[in-house]
Amino acid sequence: MLIEVKVPQLSESVAEATLVRWHKKVGEAVARDENLIDIETDKVVLETPAPDAGVLVAIIKNDGASVTSGELIAQIDTDAKASAAAPAAAAPAPAAAPAQVSTASASAAPGGPASPAARKIMDERGLTAADVPGTGRGGRITKPDAVGAPQPAAPAPAVPSAAVARPAPAAAAAAPAAALPQPPMPVKLEELLADRPQQRVPMSRLRARVAERLLQSQAQNAILTTFNEVNMGPLMELRKKYAEKFEKTHGVKLGFMSFFVKAALQALRKFPVLNASVDGNDIVYHGFFDIGIAVGSPRGLVVPILRDADQMSFADIEQKIAEFGQKAKDGKLSIEELTGGTFSISNGGVFGSMLSTPIINPPQSAILGIHATKDRPVAENGQVVIRPINYLAMSYDHRIIDGREAVLGLVTMKEALEDPARLLFDV
Repeated sequence: MLIEVKVPQLSESVAEATLVRWHKKVGEAVARDENLIDIETDKVVLETPAPDAGVLVAIIKNDGASVTSGELIAQIDTDAKASAAAPAAAAPAPAAAPAQVSTASASAAPGGPASPAARKIMDERGLTAADVPGTGRGGRITKPDAVGAPQPAAPAPAVPSAAVARPAPAAAAAAPAAALPQPPMPVKLEELLADRPQQRVPMSRLRARVAERLLQSQAQNAILTTFNEVNMGPLMELRKKYAEKFEKTHGVKLGFMSFFVKAALQALRKFPVLNASVDGNDIVYHGFFDIGIAVGSPRGLVVPILRDADQMSFADIEQKIAEFGQKAKDGKLSIEELTGGTFSISNGGVFGSMLSTPIINPPQSAILGIHATKDRPVAENGQVVIRPINYLAMSYDHRIIDGREAVLGLVTMKEALEDPARLLFDV
């Protein structure tokens, strides 16, 4: 009985997907619910389980093909048996006899290996590797080496011994001219670049979608960024004091991101336009707080969402962020976890960034950028002191957010982080 394997139902926002890699070949046995192929959308990578056990008898769509929801991609025969043996390996080709060695092979002999382009030129000019000193890595002969090498003298023709004693005047005169080196051939830029390795690969759907959205954001939003600095000393002391008890109680480490989320929520409540979005000529004020947390993954940047973050505790936030990080690493984030969001936070500080201007994640209107905390000299009460400083950056859509709301919103976050007790009393 033939069973059809079809593309799973994609979300309404995903028009098509790409087949990444088949895990089974035609003729191989498959178990029920075994993953047959990974399907990549612009948001996530989906696994496609076998609908029943049997033998994969046909692959309709190969790796790299674009597919849509419900499209047929393979067939499984539940009554067939897997092939008993894999195809026999091809017998190794016999070694060529010495007399059959080509001039191209000889070009790569004692003087050093030659690049394909250099070998072609050497063959055309009658050069061997011994005639061309290689300047590449490990003595490799490059195209410029082959082009600039002097032309070897033509071998003298065999003549009777009597004629050797009395060479013809014309032949004697021509001999020195034949020994003169030929001028080097001009080297074109494309010939020089031909020997330089490069690799061309298509963008993944996620990378292409991220690029599209970033360009869309910069083209459609009036992006402006405001900055401020935060003395992280009080927060670091508080975290150090309770980190051990927090982990024992909640089973997760107390990081800094939960404090940044809480500080952002305080600013969003105070200035609702920071949590709003633009829809045509309308401003949409959201009565909920879905905070996107930018996470790096092997596939690229993803922004999973903390739903109703205002209702989450510090432990809830830390647990969810840790879960997002692991899922992003394993490629297990769902479309639902990546959809929506009213405000985003990007933490470039984990990679050592000192300062940046984050790009708004549309249709949102603002994003907070966090950076590395470093000891820096600052002025306090007329004296220069060393404090652990973090530079905050908030990019916002100036079409609906004025400088007043943006600056005061960032100041609200700064004050909450420098005096963490504000987060407990919401003041």
